[in-house]
Amino acid sequence: MQKARSSPGATAASPPAQPAPRPTEAELQILQVLWRRGPSTVREVRDELGDRTGYTTALKLMQIMTDKGLLARDERGRTHVYRPAQAEAHTQKRLAADLMRRAFGGSARKLIQAALSSTRATPQELEEIRQLLDRIPTTKGDKS
Repeated sequence: MQKARSSPGATAASPPAQPAPRPTEAELQILQVLWRRGPSTVREVRDELGDRTGYTTALKLMQIMTDKGLLARDERGRTHVYRPAQAEAHTQKRLAADLMRRAFGGSARKLIQAALSSTRATPQELEEIRQLLDRIPTTKGDKS
């Protein structure tokens, strides 16, 4: 199967037909920089990551992430500008749902219990969690 080439001035990585794969730890670090900064060049992302990541490593990772559908690349200018293909909240929901399914047998209660017992939540965070729980409609027969 031949890979489609993008024309000059096009944005690479149109939405993938299937969901993007789960990002690796290094890919999540790049996504976090892009969610915080907005669309950025490889050099800008590399500068945010600091000395622990070289330019060519960041470039290669971002190219792979574009191929995987995690990033979109604007090729209109001389310098390519990258942006996340999905919003931060969308990716977080996907990762949480995947973790809940794989590690907690699909139980939201077990996931929340583990999260709250592994790190200390501030009183403000606990109050926000209570408010969120109060707004969630319950369904009959829901046991998680």
